[in-house]
Amino acid sequence: MASSVSSTVPQKWRRPVRQRSRLVRRTGPAHSRVEFAHPSEQEFARFLDYYRIRWQYEPVSFPIAWEAMRVAEMFTPDFYLPEHDLYIELTTMKQSLVTPKNRKLRLVRELYPELNVRLLYRKDYQQLLAKAGYGALEVIDLRKEDIGEILISPVELETRIRSLGRKISRDYRGQSLVVVGVLKGVTFFLADLARQIKVPFVLDYVDLQRFAGALPQDRVRIVRDIDYPIEGRHVLLVEDIINTGFTVDYVLGELRRRQPASLEVATLLDRPLRRLVKIPLKYVGFQIPNDYVVGYGLDYRELYRNLPFICTLRASVLDLPARLESPRQA
Repeated sequence: MASSVSSTVPQKWRRPVRQRSRLVRRTGPAHSRVEFAHPSEQEFARFLDYYRIRWQYEPVSFPIAWEAMRVAEMFTPDFYLPEHDLYIELTTMKQSLVTPKNRKLRLVRELYPELNVRLLYRKDYQQLLAKAGYGALEVIDLRKEDIGEILISPVELETRIRSLGRKISRDYRGQSLVVVGVLKGVTFFLADLARQIKVPFVLDYVDLQRFAGALPQDRVRIVRDIDYPIEGRHVLLVEDIINTGFTVDYVLGELRRRQPASLEVATLLDRPLRRLVKIPLKYVGFQIPNDYVVGYGLDYRELYRNLPFICTLRASVLDLPARLESPRQA
């Protein structure tokens, strides 16, 4: 008995069947650990790894046809993307392959209407990129080729910032906060973090001017001060990235003179290997290597702030011989 009519197939017959692992090694990039059935699948897995999209290869099969109460045919999607709850079936432009896959897909959608599954052609790669966050790029002279390695994906940012917000909310339960952001790279991080903080708070900003060639203690000045009085208040200073620590140390010194009840630091990114001044960091999003990074508010010559992930730039973009590095990442 083979049927494509959902109402005639008992629910107990439609149980997905978990497939055996295709893992062949435990080290190296994820796309090199799995035994793929076709080179195009490994190519797609490499693509997913590059954009830090988690995946599983052929994790389950879905029965779609039966004979004499036994499964006669199953559909096994090539990939499952858990962060998007999406199954992906790859195909080619050969009509001989597309037609039977489309038939199977129709059966799957009829029998398992709650399943999120897509048949993916090469032309659909860009649509998947957009789902991963890359489709938001609209800045003039901003090219995909500029991007080196994606260090922190949009999903990782969202997950970690939600966790930081919960921790801050627990630590300040029953109290109120003054949240002070250091302009302007912190804008994206601070906006998302603020939405996750569940205790009462007021929001304020400082803006700094930096100077090259002076002594460390003279390399920064406040050009826009906070408006809100902080004496006797709990203050959280929020930064996008901390390197040597000179900038944050200066701001902390200025804020301590105003006698807050407490003063803590939250930073999205931390480079401890570059630290020259000891900074008390209570909330840290990610520790990163010494590479120059952009995205999610961080810029290179005022570009790339709107990237929804954090990544390195290719050496050709940085123009190393004549590089004008931002002091914030020096």
